[in-house]
Amino acid sequence: MHNPTTGQSFLQTSFHSPRAALPLPICRLGLATRGSGSLTPDDVQHAVASGVNFLNWCGVPDGLSRFVAGLGRRRAEVAVCVQFEARTARDARSELEHLLAQLDTDFIDVLTFYYVEQREEWEEIIAPGGALEFCAAAQREGRIRMLGVTSHQRRLAAEMAASGLLDLLMIRYNAAHRGAENEVFPVTVERELPAIVYTCLRWGTLLRSTPDDPPGFVVPPASAWYRFALQHPAVTVALTAPETRTELEEDLQVLLRQAEPLSADEYAHLATHGQRVRRHAGSFL
Repeated sequence: MHNPTTGQSFLQTSFHSPRAALPLPICRLGLATRGSGSLTPDDVQHAVASGVNFLNWCGVPDGLSRFVAGLGRRRAEVAVCVQFEARTARDARSELEHLLAQLDTDFIDVLTFYYVEQREEWEEIIAPGGALEFCAAAQREGRIRMLGVTSHQRRLAAEMAASGLLDLLMIRYNAAHRGAENEVFPVTVERELPAIVYTCLRWGTLLRSTPDDPPGFVVPPASAWYRFALQHPAVTVALTAPETRTELEEDLQVLLRQAEPLSADEYAHLATHGQRVRRHAGSFL
């Protein structure tokens, strides 16, 4: 698996599983949209010009989808990951056609079954007549390059990763929410599956102070928390989902000024604040 040791390898990796691969090197900082922000196609172009080439689209028309649809012959310069809601083959067929039309493309690089939170959902997806049946056929045809799943449920995610039916996994991970280190990443490493992580800012709470902060403590910026996530050797891509151009510029500092891995002291500094946030930001698994 990827093991960052230099500035270049820290920010760039190959993206492959035993079953499939993307044909271009991937920047480990990815750009995602959630259907709410104000990013324009020009903002997405700015991110791509800065080095970002992994684009995660939520499926709702927005600046990211308009950017991809306008790429034309440059389409192969980026990897497009799409969140997929269908659970049956019938729904998958119509949803895929709709997504390809929205993006004005003949293929999707990465498709992940979106927010599979219950085992019953997974069983429906993989059953005869399920969405996986259609999507696997579309993958063989070259319309989808890699198939994965997105989930918040670590144990279920680990089971799905171990199934042998997927090429990658998308799971939440941040300095206050580190359960994936023990419950998920050992499986993705063993199976040689890329792991894409999200909520690296823990919904913004890692950017806020806590009552237990020591005197003079200054909360680290967003870029530090993405570097924390990228420090783990099992993490292939960490997604950032800025709402505005200003937030995008802050996140891009990972690429522009801070391309090296964190030092041991920097990592410990962030991990300690992550523990404080976990104590004070509300309960979560």
